This record gives sequence, C-alpha cells and structure tokens, in this order.
Amino acid sequence: MYRKHSPVGAFGRHILIWTVIGFAMFPVIWIFSASINPANTLLGQSLIPKNYTWNHYVEFFTNKQHPFGLWILNSVKVSGVTALFTVILAALGAYAFSRFRFKGRRTGLLSLLLVQMFPQMLAMVAIYLLLLNIGKYISWLGLNQHISLIMVYLGGAMGFNMWLMKGYFDTISYSLEESAMIDGATHFQSFIRIILPLARPILAVIFILQFIGTYSDFILASILLSSKENYTLAVGLRLFITGQYSTRWGAFAAASIIGAFPIMMIFLLLQNQLVSGLTRGGVKE
Repeated sequence: MYRKHSPVGAFGRHILIWTVIGFAMFPVIWIFSASINPANTLLGQSLIPKNYTWNHYVEFFTNKQHPFGLWILNSVKVSGVTALFTVILAALGAYAFSRFRFKGRRTGLLSLLLVQMFPQMLAMVAIYLLLLNIGKYISWLGLNQHISLIMVYLGGAMGFNMWLMKGYFDTISYSLEESAMIDGATHFQSFIRIILPLARPILAVIFILQFIGTYSDFILASILLSSKENYTLAVGLRLFITGQYSTRWGAFAAASIIGAFPIMMIFLLLQNQLVSGLTRGGVKE
C-alpha cells in the first residue's frame, strides 16, 4: 500500500541527501581548486581561488621528466590484469567450494579465511626478499616488474573474493545445472553457460573492488617498483611532494583529478550490476 509522505519528511530527507552529497564532494572540489591555483601550494588555499590557471593540466601532457600518461597506463594495466585474473580464479575456486563436496572442503574454506586475516603489509619484507631471490634466476619475475606486482596482488586477493563469490553462487539454484547435465552438459559447461551469466553482478563487484584496491595502492608498489618508467600513478605522484611540499601541490592535485577518471569509467560501465552483486549473496534462497 502506498504511503503518502508529509512535506516536512520529504524536505528533511532532501536536506540529508544533499548534506551527504556535499560531504562526499567537498574533497574533490578542494583538490580541483588546488589544481587550478597558480600559487602551487596548499598554504592559504581557498575553495574558490581568486586567480586560476590551467598550466598544471597542460604540464600533465607536456612534462617529459615525469611521464604522467605512462604512469596511468601502468596503473590501468596492473589493476586491469589483476582484477581480471582475480575474477577468473575466484570464480573457479568459488564454484568448486559451492557445488562440490570433497574431503578438506571446510578446512580449505576456513584456511582461506584465516590467511585473509593477515594483511600483505605484514609480509612486505618477506615478499621483497622472495622476489629479490627469484629475480636472480628469472629476471622477468623479480623486482621492478609489473608481472611480479600482479602476482603479489593476486595472492592477497583470493581469500575474501572467493568467499564473497561463493555466497553468491549458493543463491543460484542447483536445479538449473542438473537440467543442463541431463541434456549432456559437463560441470565446466554448466559453469560457463549457466553460472557465469547469472553471476554477472558479483563478477562486476569483485572486478571493481579489486581494480580500485590495486589502482590506489602505494605501499607495495613503491617497495617492488624502482624505475620511473615502471611506476604506477600512486608511486609516481610521490615525486611531487617529497621534500618540496610548498612548490608542487598544484601538479599533484591536477594529476590526482585526471587519475580518477579510469575508476569513474569503471563505475559508470558496471554500476547496473553493483547493487545486486553486493546484496544478493547475503541471503540464501
């Protein structure tokens, strides 16, 4: 039954909504203001600068000493490949844990959850030494290689994402697969043609979460990458604020604004799948 809302209640909800939007947008507006501030500093920074310049954005495309565009491409490559393989590997593992019953299944699930409780940051020294020694024998798997960084990200992403995807797979009726198997389909064919199309929301959610997590990561990337041409955006931007806080904040802010566009594009492309992917796995049918 439709319930008519009072004007006072509707007004209060609108005030709350716009307050939340303003709270979320304020940092973005502040950074944009810093990016067009010709003073190139945060000292005395105002929300609306008295004078403005677009030179910091021009520098983004013309500065050869600091290749912003290459850093963004590196970030998109590392984040995109990591997110893609995370979705593939997590889907395969989650399907096995959701549909098959085998010895050690429960122990495996609990082990994944236990390992996930320890963040990668606790293993930074071990990861560095491991890649250092691997690089002595296999150079393309050692330090300062994107593939090594991707493999480290994959290792830390599987536990949580597999649990999240398994909860979603549990909501998909097994009778659909049984019908396909009666017609001669194998488990793998059922997984590819039935489960994955129905699980598109959770696949999109995991892709977005993993992409954002790796795109914005600074600590691990700064430890494993050492050459400027291999830097990701988060690591490269450090060059503008290390030891020169009062002179390069304008370029730093402009690069931050432009660097946010890949994440915005991912959200716009996958937003229709986002809500259902986050909520459906929490209820078992």
